[in-house]
Amino acid sequence: MKKDESSLTSLISAFGRAYHSQFDTPKIFNDYLAKDLIKQNEFNDIKENMVQGIHFFNKDIAQKFKENTDEILKWIVQIQLSPTPLARAAYCEKVLLNEVMLGLKQYVILGAGLDTFCFRYPEMENSLEIFEIDHPATQEFKKKRLDEAQFNIPSNLHFVPMDFTKKFSYQTLLDEGFNCNKKTFFSLLGVSYYLTKEEISSLIDHLFALVPSGSSIVFDYADEKLFEEKGISNRVENMVKMASASGESMKSCFTYDEIENLLEKAGLLIYEHLQPDKINEQYFDNRKDYLLAFETIHYLHAVKK
Repeated sequence: MKKDESSLTSLISAFGRAYHSQFDTPKIFNDYLAKDLIKQNEFNDIKENMVQGIHFFNKDIAQKFKENTDEILKWIVQIQLSPTPLARAAYCEKVLLNEVMLGLKQYVILGAGLDTFCFRYPEMENSLEIFEIDHPATQEFKKKRLDEAQFNIPSNLHFVPMDFTKKFSYQTLLDEGFNCNKKTFFSLLGVSYYLTKEEISSLIDHLFALVPSGSSIVFDYADEKLFEEKGISNRVENMVKMASASGESMKSCFTYDEIENLLEKAGLLIYEHLQPDKINEQYFDNRKDYLLAFETIHYLHAVKK
């Protein structure tokens, strides 16, 4: 991963959250701080590039709204870019906050990007230790952005530079003050698709090797229809094509039984499993816009026995 690539991925993700916070109603996930980590010229560039690409996504929409760039942008963001990141973040934080109520003291974010959780919950500074794990280049980019936006780094936020997709190192976490004896909550969002089944299995094995019973993880995964389902306006097919074109091909999809077996091997039980129809019901019900759960994406909360 090159520095610019890591910055772009985290920026586009933050763009989706910032757009939703500013322009969509009702809110699925309100990351009202995301906009502070994106420069105005970057926001405009991303917006312009998306509008320019409308013919790739949908020629009919391009024709229908050719005089209305705001509607084109809204269509692309709500159909293609935002549904999964918004709903999985909302689900993950709901589970996390429930765990905190039950006494959780440690939260590990794998692939944190420009995550803003600790800044949106300053009241947790003395009760929850947060460890952000990400590629060193992405993490340096984030630190620079936080500095430019004049965010004060709270004492409970720990940056852990690591390419965990290649090799997960507990020592790096321990060096930042992680405590293996404390119940821990992990989030792994938007990552599983880009790893092989063996890599995901190995990562989850490593994550749960040292933490105590009751520790848990929330992650999203693609089901076995990923490479054959087109989705509304071909958006699933487009997602797979865009990933391939960017040099980060999607590598894995699972049946429920495969996921269950993979987690069982690591000593985990599935506590909650949200299929697309359930995600729609919980996060996209009664909307008047284009936002709708992706057809092939599932969310899971699994707990160590």
